[in-house]
Amino acid sequence: KVVSRFVRDERGATMLEYGLLVGLIAIVAIAAIGALGGSLSTFFTDTTAELNKV
Repeated sequence: KVVSRFVRDERGATMLEYGLLVGLIAIVAIAAIGALGGSLSTFFTDTTAELNKV
């Protein structure tokens, strides 16, 4: 009885799946920030320079 209840309980598996999903999203976000970091920095630097001209 205890073993069958343990086998049917999927809460741990669900939590593991959510953890893997969050980890994957974090890796993608870090990669995107790394790839776009230079261009975003240039964009904000150029925008600041243009605003300072006004």
